[in-house]
Amino acid sequence: MKNTFLVAAPSSNSGKTILTLGLIKVLKSRGLNVQPFKCGPDYIDPIHHSHAAGNQSYNLDVWMSSRAHLKDVFTQKMQRADIGIVEGVMGLFDGAERDKGSSAEVAQLLNLPVILIVNAAAAAYSVAPLLHGFKNFKPDVKVKGVIFNRVSGESHYSFLKEAADDVGVASLGYVPKCDKLRLESRHLGLSLTNSRSMTDAVEAASRLISRHVDIDTLLAISKGGEIGAVRPETNADRTKLKFAVAHDDAFNFMYPANIDCLKQLGEVVYFSPLKDGFVPDADLLWLPGGYPELFAEELAANKAMLKALRQYEAKGGKLVAECGGMMYLGQSIRLKDGDEHRMVGIFDYSATLQNMKLKLGYRTVIIGQNTFKGHEFHYSLTENKGTCLSGADVKSARGTRVDMPIYRNKNCWSSYFHIYLGEMDKMKQFIDMLMLS
Repeated sequence: MKNTFLVAAPSSNSGKTILTLGLIKVLKSRGLNVQPFKCGPDYIDPIHHSHAAGNQSYNLDVWMSSRAHLKDVFTQKMQRADIGIVEGVMGLFDGAERDKGSSAEVAQLLNLPVILIVNAAAAAYSVAPLLHGFKNFKPDVKVKGVIFNRVSGESHYSFLKEAADDVGVASLGYVPKCDKLRLESRHLGLSLTNSRSMTDAVEAASRLISRHVDIDTLLAISKGGEIGAVRPETNADRTKLKFAVAHDDAFNFMYPANIDCLKQLGEVVYFSPLKDGFVPDADLLWLPGGYPELFAEELAANKAMLKALRQYEAKGGKLVAECGGMMYLGQSIRLKDGDEHRMVGIFDYSATLQNMKLKLGYRTVIIGQNTFKGHEFHYSLTENKGTCLSGADVKSARGTRVDMPIYRNKNCWSSYFHIYLGEMDKMKQFIDMLMLS
C-alpha cells in the first residue's frame, strides 16, 4: 500500500504547479521518497518536479502513448517510492477531445484520488456548486479533497470550508495570497529551474503549505494505492549503437521515457553544445528541445562545436533535432531585438523570435507505414524554409492537417516535433527509419 494522488484544478492558472512543487518539498521534508509525474505532453514542469523531488518526473499521457504503457510507467517508477504525486494538466476534464487524454482519464485509469486546487481569490460559499459539479460529474473520478489558493485569511477560509463540508469534499486547508508565488513569466511557461525566483517561490509555497494545509489528512486520503507488480519489459535486442544526447542549459527538453528506451537499445552518452569543443563518437546525435535563443551568443561563439557538428554530418553521422535542436541546426537565430547569431547551418532555414506567435498542440506524423505521436510548442518561426520531407503527413489531435515542417536530408531529421518514443516498438521504428535512410 502506497500513497498516491493527482493534483488537479478547475482550470489553468489556478496555481497547481507551484503548489505541487510545494507539496513535493513538504512531503520530502518528512522523509518520504516522492515520485512525481506530469499528465500531458509538457516537458517543462517535469524538470521542476525532478529538481524538487530528487527523482526524475515522468509524463503520463493517454493520447501520446497506450494505456498499457502509461500504467507500466507509473507502476515501474512507484516501486521504490513512498508516495506518488501526479500533477494534472489544464482543467481536470480538459482533453484533446472532450475529456479524452485529460487528467480525469489518468486519475480514473490509475484509480487515483483527486485533490483539487481552487483559486478562491474572488469567491466564498459559491465554490460549493463548483465542487459539487466536479465531484459528481463523473463519479468514477474520485474528487476527495480540496486546497484553496489565494485566500485572504481565516475568515475567508471559513466560508470556503463550509462549502466543501456541505458538498462532502475534504477541505485540506488553504494557501494565502502571496506575491512570491506569482512566478516570473517567460515565453514558454515557468521560469527556469535554477532561477532565484523559482527557488524562492517553491520555498514560500512549502512554508505556507506546512502552516495552513493538513498534510496528515492528505496522507490519510491518499493511502492505499495498489501499485502491483512490474510487467516484463518489451524485449529489445541491445544493439552496438551509441547515442549521444545534448544536455545543458540550452538543450534539456527530452522525454525521460525516450532516454530509457535508448538505454535499452544501446549506450547513451551526453555532451554540451554550449561548453564542449567536439562531439562524442556515436552512431546518432540527438539534439532535444530547449532554449537556444537564450544562449544564442554563446552557441554561436563555440565555433569548434559548430564545425564538429558539420563534419559529423558530412561524414554520414545521423542526427535528430527537436524544436530548439532544430533551431540550432539552421543557418541562424534572430532574436527579438534583431540581433542575429550564426548556427550550425546544416539546413537552409533560419529561426526568428521576431513577430513571435505561439503554436502548440498534439501532433501525429505519418511517414509511409510509420506513425509517430508527440507535441508542438514554440513561439519562434522559420524563414527561408528550404525543402521539407516529402510524404510526411502531419495532423492535429482532431485529424486536421497541420503545417509543421519536417526537414530531412540523408542523415538528419529536424522539426519542431517533440516526439514521444517511450514505447519500445515506436523507438525501434524511429531508429530503424533513421539508420536505414
